[in-house]
Amino acid sequence: MITSTFRKSGRMGALVALGLSGALVLAACATPDAAPSAGAPVASVVGTSGGAAGSSVAAAATCENPVASYAPDGPLPGPGALPAGSTMAAIRDRGSLIVGVSADTLQLGARNPLSGQIEGFDIDVLHQVSNAIFGDPDRLQFRVITSGQRLEVLENGEVDVVARAFTINCERWETIAFSSEYYHAGQKVLVTRDSEAQGIADLAGQRVCAPDGTTTLERLQEYPDITAVPATTHTGCLALFQQGKVDAITGDDTILAGFAAQDPYAKVVGQAISDEPYGLGIPAQNVDMVKFVNGVLEQMRTDGTWTALYDEWLGVLGPAPAPPVAVYGRTP
Repeated sequence: MITSTFRKSGRMGALVALGLSGALVLAACATPDAAPSAGAPVASVVGTSGGAAGSSVAAAATCENPVASYAPDGPLPGPGALPAGSTMAAIRDRGSLIVGVSADTLQLGARNPLSGQIEGFDIDVLHQVSNAIFGDPDRLQFRVITSGQRLEVLENGEVDVVARAFTINCERWETIAFSSEYYHAGQKVLVTRDSEAQGIADLAGQRVCAPDGTTTLERLQEYPDITAVPATTHTGCLALFQQGKVDAITGDDTILAGFAAQDPYAKVVGQAISDEPYGLGIPAQNVDMVKFVNGVLEQMRTDGTWTALYDEWLGVLGPAPAPPVAVYGRTP
């Protein structure tokens, strides 16, 4: 099991100071095939045909509004008052929250090469969920995954939650469930500092990298004059960029901001060409867990936690905006 220490002060500065060498260390640390530790009874809580006892089973998605999620069931219960037979109670009794994350996306989810801990905005959101279930923010068991594995680990019941720059869309609702939107990103491009490109429309005839299994890569099909180059991970794109094998990287502004922090010869340009509403992915049958997580997110929006996490991890993008407003109305 990989556990996490919930320390905040100085983490971003330590990572940024590592520069390009840090990017190589992060790439080496990312282990997409890492499995949950032996003996963790994942299937008894997630991914079974009926879910944990008391879980509602989501019907086939009718997706009029992809960001609409399930409304919380009243006030958030404390760890000692979780509904009997619920998914959350089963996770609490198991002793850890099993989560699918990135270990190579600086500022969202990245392994700190000094401490060995996985840290970032996405990770700290998961700490909040852990605290709500256990009264302890550090009961996290990490499963490091690629972007292309996000659906797979949820559909197979290998994790309880995925937090990995996961865009909510109708197609994904067909097989998994999402929390309410917890961050609103947009797709931009990273180019060399001396590039004259002002956005993706200026990259005709050039090679642009994006990770496999992402909406980012799919969107490159809208630009037939661009040569799309897939990579397994975001860090794989950065390695190709630094080796001169691609001319640019496209991705969510959150991810590209981390790359720019690692590479002083790169810059992020252009207006966002997409809306990328991030949600926490949860197995479709665990509707009670979705409602619970939405309660956690509501609390983060109202008590200032969301803004504090933005300032710590994503302040490089500018002043903190208002947290995304939750949209509810989906029914099992």
